[in-house]
Amino acid sequence: MTAADSYGRLDDDDYPAYTMGRAAEMLGTTQGFLRAIGEARLITPLRSEGGHRRYSRYQLRIAARARELVDQGTSIESACRIVVLEDQLEEAQRINAEYRRAAEAAKPPTED
Repeated sequence: MTAADSYGRLDDDDYPAYTMGRAAEMLGTTQGFLRAIGEARLITPLRSEGGHRRYSRYQLRIAARARELVDQGTSIESACRIVVLEDQLEEAQRINAEYRRAAEAAKPPTED
């Protein structure tokens, strides 16, 4: 991969650009927290060729939401489940909105 290829991926939310240490620093948490949400299967970091965990911006946003819930007193397991359910709800609402738009577009014009 060339430097230009790497630079182009910086805008990719799914590109695993952050090491565990940097991710923990950005989130203001510990590496243990990142391991715990990984073990709870909230996020699955990619691995570098050397086996080190690498995180994407998308994964960091999910981790930040889980941390927010944990900081409010929610257990890690419960926080992870809440984040998954929030994500599923958001996706269902997006699909529902698409169906509504398609249904509106398919309606025959009304006569005035």
